[in-house]
Amino acid sequence: MSNFEQFQFDFYQSNYTIDDQEEGYNSYGSNENLCGSRKSQTGEQTPASAFVPSEMFLSSQSYTGQILQPTYSPDTLSHLSYTDGFGEEPPLLEELGINFEHIWQKTLTVLNPMKPADGSIMNETDLTGPMVFCLALGATLLLAGKVHFSYVYGMSAIGCLAMHALLNLMSVPGVSHGCVASVLGYCLLPMVILSSSAVVFSLQGILGTLLALFIIGWCSLSASKIFTSALAMEGQQLLIAYPCALLYGLFALLTVF
Repeated sequence: MSNFEQFQFDFYQSNYTIDDQEEGYNSYGSNENLCGSRKSQTGEQTPASAFVPSEMFLSSQSYTGQILQPTYSPDTLSHLSYTDGFGEEPPLLEELGINFEHIWQKTLTVLNPMKPADGSIMNETDLTGPMVFCLALGATLLLAGKVHFSYVYGMSAIGCLAMHALLNLMSVPGVSHGCVASVLGYCLLPMVILSSSAVVFSLQGILGTLLALFIIGWCSLSASKIFTSALAMEGQQLLIAYPCALLYGLFALLTVF
């Protein structure tokens, strides 16, 4: 045990004693009190207005109490006038180019081939009616057990491109793709009647063939009449009716067979 005590004494041997620790603590406390007293003296000597800018006193004196009142600038006035103008905007269907009155007039023009067509209305690129009639044709063929949606849309696209090229060669002012697609699509309405009759009875016979020829002539006559009135192609209706009859003959083949 004597060796262990000697090792502990040698290991912890230093010149630091408890008295030195107490003396250092007392000196640290006195220094802290001295610093605190100096800070309190300087705090008492420094005035409160030394660190406050003079602008704050001026702003506090010139306060008028109007900080919560909104001020209107030209930008806010223009924004308010814009929000007030929502009631003056046209309806959504008119912005999209959907006019039910024009759709009804075009439908009546197709149903009555002897009625003169209005060129200003027929020259519009309205695709609402053509899309509806194409879907109706595909739906009636589906009711008859024939899934020919791809054929209907494919032949419609190819026929529109071919008729567009032909009409641009034959007419002086020219025609747009939308106008050609609109006219050919509206003239599909008699073909929808033929496909609807195919749901009731079979068209593979003499009666079906005669009915299909009548529908082809109806569609081609209506389309050629509309094209001649819209493009001012007087005297060329039979020339336009022939390619239209070829196009609608393909739809008749889909319907009959």
